[in-house]
Amino acid sequence: MKRPFISATDLDKITAEFPTPFHLYDEKGIREKARAVNKAFAWNPGFKEFFAVKATPNPAILKILKEEGCGVDCATDVELLMSHKIGFDSSAISFTSNDTRASEFAYAREIGATINLDAYEDIAFLEEAAGLPKTVSLRYNPGGVFTLGTDIMDNPEESKFGMTKAQLFQGYKDLKAKGVQSFGLHAFLASNTVTNDYYPTLAAQLFNLAVEIKQELGISLDFINLSGGVGVDYTPADQQNDIAVIGEGVHRVFDEILVANGLGHISIYTELGRFMLAPHGLLVTKVLHRKKTYRNYVGVDASAVNLLRPAMYGAYHHITNMTNPNGKVEVVDVVGSLCENNDKFAKQRELPEARIGDTLVIHDSGAHGFSMGYNYNGRLRSAEILFQEDGSARMIRRAETPEDYLATLYGFDFEK
Repeated sequence: MKRPFISATDLDKITAEFPTPFHLYDEKGIREKARAVNKAFAWNPGFKEFFAVKATPNPAILKILKEEGCGVDCATDVELLMSHKIGFDSSAISFTSNDTRASEFAYAREIGATINLDAYEDIAFLEEAAGLPKTVSLRYNPGGVFTLGTDIMDNPEESKFGMTKAQLFQGYKDLKAKGVQSFGLHAFLASNTVTNDYYPTLAAQLFNLAVEIKQELGISLDFINLSGGVGVDYTPADQQNDIAVIGEGVHRVFDEILVANGLGHISIYTELGRFMLAPHGLLVTKVLHRKKTYRNYVGVDASAVNLLRPAMYGAYHHITNMTNPNGKVEVVDVVGSLCENNDKFAKQRELPEARIGDTLVIHDSGAHGFSMGYNYNGRLRSAEILFQEDGSARMIRRAETPEDYLATLYGFDFEK
């Protein structure tokens, strides 16, 4: 059963200072997770975790990860700008984008980020837009269906990301002919896998591909980026991946394939946004209303604006009643206030009685929580609060105001 990283007493103090809803992050947990990842891959001298900024784009969080030796993976020029302003060294910034604007490639070149190209056609586009850097990475999509044993994990052929094997090889040939000196390989084949076998299986495929690239093209890759895909168990079972076991599994195939073929110099990179942050965030909300029709409804002050995943994907997020944890269990839908029937955090969920005024926490919102927020119905994005290692709380993003929402409108004066 999932347990919040904060006590009811400590949370009461925070909600007395900061009005709900808000996202709450656990500094201690974030640091411990970063250290565990780095330890799991310490066998590889060039290892680097490039945290996916899109998961939790807050400078306070990124600074914590920077202090723990992590880099960042960016998907847009704004994420690049944030990372650069925070002070990440150019070698610690990766740019993995798709359908990319020329200006974004130009800015990535300006700050020295490592560019990971999504499409074969992007080679010519990058060259024209900003020139080719000395180091380029290419994103591979093997097509077909990705399986682990008899289980279908994902369908890469339907993914818009990456290039075919033929395009990949032609891309390396073209880049080498144009003077590129250092090469990387990147692939993402499955999302949110809850198995210790995913990374080693993916790594083996990419390592064998690296051997082919060396044999056919005479190119020795400098790094292989395993991307993300190592997920979290959102369910009450809470059977999480073991990063130490995963790291050792990758180590085993690294030795069997790369070291055995004279490619033991290759650095391993990861982009573990969800795994790094999701379990270390809670969406804190209070019960506003109760309603009984054909179902029992618990209405809270958060909505899909604050956490979109349940509405968009039907994703499960566990909910804990911090105020009344031992109350009589009832079956309810936990809902927000948007004018959409999918604005539900839980459907027909067994929960201890949630009374008006009770504080609920929605688990595993630390990644792809706040970052996927929006302003439907004129609802405003919530604050973000950091629960620090010393037990104090610090606001790291204030809640939006109506003035923020109206600020970009042109031609109207709402003060009249």
